[in-house]
Amino acid sequence: MKVSKTTLTERIILGVDPGTNVLGYGLLSVRGREVKMLAMGVIDMRRVSDVYLKLGRIYERIMGIIDAFHPDELAIEAPFFGKNVQSMLKLGRAQGVVIAAAIARQIPICEYAPMQIKQAITGTGAASKEQVAALMQRLLAIADDQMLPFLDATDALAAAYCHHLSTMQRGVKGTLHTATATAARSRKSSASWADFAKNNAERIRR
Repeated sequence: MKVSKTTLTERIILGVDPGTNVLGYGLLSVRGREVKMLAMGVIDMRRVSDVYLKLGRIYERIMGIIDAFHPDELAIEAPFFGKNVQSMLKLGRAQGVVIAAAIARQIPICEYAPMQIKQAITGTGAASKEQVAALMQRLLAIADDQMLPFLDATDALAAAYCHHLSTMQRGVKGTLHTATATAARSRKSSASWADFAKNNAERIRR
């Protein structure tokens, strides 16, 4: 049997659309030019009245998702800077809890503004959530029965896909096959987030 000299290792991206009532998440598998959806869903906290219990549930569920899928990177949507300060604070808290979970598992984190994600997926930063969902369904060949009524889930997938496009544009395409192995080595050798950040400065963007 002929074996290819080049083996492309799977690289997994976790995308998150933060929210304190409904938080969306999506996971993409990238292998060379092939991109497919592994999972998507939401963390529904509409029945939880205590804000701190909501944050605790977010942390617990995100940690569970990370431990189940072992993503190599987190792509998270940055809070929208609008006029409602309270909403911004709530979204910031939710985002912070997700980031804390990623830090606990030493996963590199990238933030993307909502308009940046929409621009990358649809070509316009003014696209609606419905347009983003339709494009993600087509790009990832998601069956109709797999689509969710919550657009937060497809927004999360869009964040992950935006990150994939961004890394491709930065020239990461030629090193995708080493991404998973590098992340695994880093997690074993790094005793703390500080060590990981020091050893992987080029993978962390502010």
